[in-house]
Amino acid sequence: MDLQRIVWRSLLILLVLIFARQFASAQDNYEIQVYGADTVAPKSTMVELHSNFTADGSKPLPGSIYAADRLYPTNHAEHETIEITNGINNWSEVGFYIFTSERSGQGLQWVGDHIRPRVRAPDSWHWPVGASLSIEFGYQRRVFATDTWTLEIRPIVDKQIGRWYLAFNPALDRSFHGQSVNQGVTFAPNAKVSYDFNKYISGGLEYYADYGKLFDPDTLHNQQQQFFPAIDLNVSPKWEINFGVGVGPTAGTDHFIVKGILGRRFDWTHHRAGSSDSM
Repeated sequence: MDLQRIVWRSLLILLVLIFARQFASAQDNYEIQVYGADTVAPKSTMVELHSNFTADGSKPLPGSIYAADRLYPTNHAEHETIEITNGINNWSEVGFYIFTSERSGQGLQWVGDHIRPRVRAPDSWHWPVGASLSIEFGYQRRVFATDTWTLEIRPIVDKQIGRWYLAFNPALDRSFHGQSVNQGVTFAPNAKVSYDFNKYISGGLEYYADYGKLFDPDTLHNQQQQFFPAIDLNVSPKWEINFGVGVGPTAGTDHFIVKGILGRRFDWTHHRAGSSDSM
């Protein structure tokens, strides 16, 4: 059995073990993205800036003093996230996140950090769809999230059919510390459908949700549901540009969000150490 199959089998076993325990999730407006199955190429680095502004979100509670069990409101909050992903080999990568939030009266604040290893089915397997598995673990401060230490397991499936692109991320989250530790399995699917209008512009719809417990979902009123008409600009293989405006129709969701992603790929394979291009 080769190394790739050993890694995949180990991750599937880990998924089963964690799935037998308890999961929880909360709305995340820091990194709003439906993942594709591809990983960053080896000896390459992808640097992304996620900028999300919540134009209509949760409002401040009466009074200006926040108790320990209260969260900062999301209304008019600007969330900036730096994501740095480094390719390990042709079927794996590791990403690292730095979350920040800025809101009037609170200033720029550090929210937390996550690390995310990911593996994919290599091209040599000749699968009919792209497939990968992401495991994201990290910490976020209590004033910004009901749970401080969390784990996310995100299977990823995608497919390019002519000019159409389809992606599905059925994510599961588990809390290790916080209010949601004792809640059950949470199903939080993300999906994307887009169309290539030409070689530079693609447009479509992104969907983000949290249905609550897998076997006992929340009522529709309390579920988190967001729809993002979005545009991707394919100006260069080195750049990733995404822009969208999201609407949350349910009571448990921030109602209006503007999001943008600006990414740059750096390839270290063709640069000599000390050259100006390698800096």
